[in-house]
Amino acid sequence: MSAVSAPAPARASVLPLGVYLLAFSLFAMGSAEFLLAGVLPAVAADIDVSIATVGWLITAFAIGVVIGGPPFAVISLRWPRRTALVLTQIVFAACIAVGLIVGTYPALLVTRFLAGLAYAGFFAVAAVTAVSMVPPERAARASGVVVSGLSLAMILGGPAGTLIAYNTRWQGGFWLVVVLTLVGAAAVVAAMPRTAAVERPSVRRELRTLRRPRLWLVYAVTLLTTAAYMVTFNYLAEILINVTRIPDAWIAAVLVLFGVGAYIGLAVGGRISDRRPHFTMIVGSTGIVICSVLIASLATQALAVVPLVFLLGVAGFVINPALYGRVFALAASAPTLAGATTVSAFQLGISFVPLMAGVVLNAGASITTVAWIGAALAAITVPLVLIERSATRAG
Repeated sequence: MSAVSAPAPARASVLPLGVYLLAFSLFAMGSAEFLLAGVLPAVAADIDVSIATVGWLITAFAIGVVIGGPPFAVISLRWPRRTALVLTQIVFAACIAVGLIVGTYPALLVTRFLAGLAYAGFFAVAAVTAVSMVPPERAARASGVVVSGLSLAMILGGPAGTLIAYNTRWQGGFWLVVVLTLVGAAAVVAAMPRTAAVERPSVRRELRTLRRPRLWLVYAVTLLTTAAYMVTFNYLAEILINVTRIPDAWIAAVLVLFGVGAYIGLAVGGRISDRRPHFTMIVGSTGIVICSVLIASLATQALAVVPLVFLLGVAGFVINPALYGRVFALAASAPTLAGATTVSAFQLGISFVPLMAGVVLNAGASITTVAWIGAALAAITVPLVLIERSATRAG
């Protein structure tokens, strides 16, 4: 594997600058994922396709993310980490720019897919790089800070890009993503420490690591918990409008509140997951169950639902640093492919949401059923975490 030689921070509470640069870059690139949903009607009208058809641009990006990380991890295994990071950022920015310049539906579909591949590659390498810059006992916190860039993209990047798009044209927000991504790439070149190989990378060793059953238990928890909170979040606007009866003008603020909760969850999870990862996962999963059940049961009560949305964000994202911490603990000798597969598991959990929700909603179920689905998925993860913990204690 590759490790980064970095000077010890002046204070134990301060992570290396490179960790925060990776978080900024993930914020810039991740904003493209959340931005498109806010401008779908404008995109559909501009390129003269239906809303249903233009929705495939979201799917194309998601598919690219799901399948992109592991292959890139293998291909780039012997590259310097900084090279892999900057290359994925440049390819991502180029794909977004080409799609905007050509402006046709086929071009946007292809470039969104390719951008998803590059994004997955960056995410996977960034997580490994962040962990390699800190001692093992701070790995979960470092990965939590990097993933917080994605939470900021949800809170700030998507809404700000949408606002820019509607005050210019829909392309404006995406051009901002291109600029910020290139700024992030320049910062990585200028300030990211060089990697120093302390052990020869081995594709065979990376693949052998993936055979560990405990690692797949963590991947299952990753997929299920992600789907558990996203299935409610994705349909939250529908619940708030048609069941809770919150005025339309307040919907965006409530959605941002979820993102704020997610950011706090990552911060808290990053600080406690290094010491008690299984406890963190159990608390987060249980929190998702409780919040989801209460949202489904009290959906008509705005005073209950709004704080529950915030708490759902906290519970859902407090788990993420613990998941990364467990993956890198189990795959310490070969973390690159294992980390990339974690990224795919996250995105696969997101991608399962429309399928699961579509089945029950098309069968005539109430919109609040999605929250019950989230509760069930989160409940399943608790015994999986307990099994993985027992295996860890058994050695």
